[in-house]
Amino acid sequence: MILPVSASDVIEKRDGSFRPAYVWLTAAAGALGGLLFGYDWVVIGGAKPFYELYFHLDSPALQGWAMSCALIGCLIGAVSSGSLTNRFGRKRMLTLAALVFALSSLGTGMAPQFTAFVLWRMLGGYAIGLASGISPMYIAEISPAHLRGRLVSLNQLAIVVGILLAQVVNWMIARPVPPGATVFEILSSWNGQWGWRWMFAVTAIPSLLFLAATFLVPESPRWLAAKGRDQQAFLVLERLGGPTYARQVLDDFKVAGGAGPQRSILRELSSPGMAKVLLLGVTLAVLQQWCGINVIFNYAQEIFAAAGYQVSGILFNIVITGAVNLVFTLIALAAIDRYGRRFLLLGGVAGLALIYTILGAFYHLHLQGKPMLVLVLAAIACYSMSLAPVTWVVIAEIFPNRVRGSAMSVAVTALWTACFLLTYTFPLLNAALGAAGVFWTYAAICLAGLLFLYIRLPETREKTLEEIETYVRSGRK
Repeated sequence: MILPVSASDVIEKRDGSFRPAYVWLTAAAGALGGLLFGYDWVVIGGAKPFYELYFHLDSPALQGWAMSCALIGCLIGAVSSGSLTNRFGRKRMLTLAALVFALSSLGTGMAPQFTAFVLWRMLGGYAIGLASGISPMYIAEISPAHLRGRLVSLNQLAIVVGILLAQVVNWMIARPVPPGATVFEILSSWNGQWGWRWMFAVTAIPSLLFLAATFLVPESPRWLAAKGRDQQAFLVLERLGGPTYARQVLDDFKVAGGAGPQRSILRELSSPGMAKVLLLGVTLAVLQQWCGINVIFNYAQEIFAAAGYQVSGILFNIVITGAVNLVFTLIALAAIDRYGRRFLLLGGVAGLALIYTILGAFYHLHLQGKPMLVLVLAAIACYSMSLAPVTWVVIAEIFPNRVRGSAMSVAVTALWTACFLLTYTFPLLNAALGAAGVFWTYAAICLAGLLFLYIRLPETREKTLEEIETYVRSGRK
């Protein structure tokens, strides 16, 4: 499905008052939530071998709980984000997320017991749940249509930078483990006593940077307009694109928001046309997790160990995966507004299905070494160009303005629910099916997702949020 190009796109591109530098800086500040999301989410992978020994986590259930407990906080943050952003605005919730990131990182690093570790990880998860939905939504609402794909993808780029930063910091903090070291020697070492704590605690530094940035960015003009604060919305839009752009966006907003009867959020979300769009957003969010790529990041130690690598080689290979993730996210950033959301998603999901099929066969044949690393990097490259950035772009732009916060909350809640199930069940599935069976399962999920997206995913490239909203409403008639 392709939406027609409109006159508003021409205004956005040709208005001499348009301020691209200010727009990019504002979007980059909002995307710092993604950087903390990526760092806080992946830092646990490098700390895992050491805190497990420190807290004596010797069963798959406890190990899975330590890895996945933050997702409880993510779910709470995602569920609450809709009502909070609708009531208090996007900017204040970004500030709250930054503050919670700083506190939880210090608390996790100083946790004396496993229970305290879990509670602080849950609080950090709450910040992730808030930021994961609010950052892309905020960026989408301040972005002009012809740049929205790239600007919202900045959030994913920030996530990737956070992932790479966590991997590099883990690698730098961890000291070499002598070959043949006993459990007691590892536990008594710098890594076992202090190193893993610093891996978590240093998150406070970028958290404070994000906190400062939230005081400098403007509130979302579309949230202001939805609250009847048109003058404030106009001033923000004028700073972004000039007076002509500001008037055009507010006029489009009124046309889109005024068409049809005003209904409660619950009735709006459950209406037939909106339910179809919500299904698309939820399915895409779940597919981003159930495609299985996060297992490679969170359980990189086990995957590379199964491929024959030792601890030092594992940590270095994890850094390589972060670098590949970054490079191909930059490629997606350049391509998303040129080739569109649909092209990138379909190509990426198809590529993942093929790679997982081969990866499962390699595990089944007990192959080790570089071929495994190459396949893992290929999977990360596919994901980084497709599901990773484009999912956040699509779910940030397909929902109508007056329910965008609530609909995003539903989609992001589904995402974190899927992520919890994926993360918690991987050790159990791996024990039951083996690595080959697990990756073949992910390949089947990717094939099912490919079919769904081919049938249901529209192309929204270069359309304003109001034009997309009008399209959604016309689909309900």
